[in-house]
Amino acid sequence: MKIEVNQVSKSFQKHQVLGDITLTIDSGQIVCLLGASGSGKTTLLRIIMGAIPADKGGVNIDGKSMPDRKLLQAIGFMPQNDALYEELSAWDNLKFFAGLQKVKRAEFLKNAEQILSIVGLSNEKNKLIRNYSGGMKKRISLAVALIHQPDILLLDEPTVGIDPVLRKQIWNYLKKLKEQGKTIVVTTHVMDEVMECDNAALLRNGHIIASDTIDHLIDSTPNGKIEELFFMDEKTGEESLC
Repeated sequence: MKIEVNQVSKSFQKHQVLGDITLTIDSGQIVCLLGASGSGKTTLLRIIMGAIPADKGGVNIDGKSMPDRKLLQAIGFMPQNDALYEELSAWDNLKFFAGLQKVKRAEFLKNAEQILSIVGLSNEKNKLIRNYSGGMKKRISLAVALIHQPDILLLDEPTVGIDPVLRKQIWNYLKKLKEQGKTIVVTTHVMDEVMECDNAALLRNGHIIASDTIDHLIDSTPNGKIEELFFMDEKTGEESLC
């Protein structure tokens, strides 16, 4: 499913968080929104899924304007802050959110076991969420986003607090989903995770300062490091002293 962000701007209490964002994300891609905290990544993700409105511009998914109730069923969203029921087990959380998406029982059982294995929580599925560590909550939040096998995944810093072995396993799974034609948008401020993606959009102060394939972005830097783009003057391509 193709995502088109068209001239989106958003302010909160007269403070502009996003300014004139235009971005196209094709099916079968993993696209990274890269930027520091406060750069507008989370706000953009929430506008894409229709959780909050843009002040200007809009988002189309497969030619349909967001928000769209039917399209929401095709989206899996993982927020930066865990949105889980602390008094329920991990399994019951998955069952609850699968029910919201009207996943059939047989499909749920199959999906849940597979996804729990991917995030390394098969042996902890009956433990209450309140007894989970921060990293475990992050992993079950990812499982919730995946439980209904959505066509679009919007993941807000999905691997923060996850150990390197599991992180690699999760990225391998996301790449398999991409090969199935899924559209995946990931926010991060971790530079090495960008290399797992196909394309990246770099956000600074609510604006996209660069957007291209990973290879092209690397080729445009003096020393082959994407983070250098944050310190380069957009017009001249030379390092800024500001």
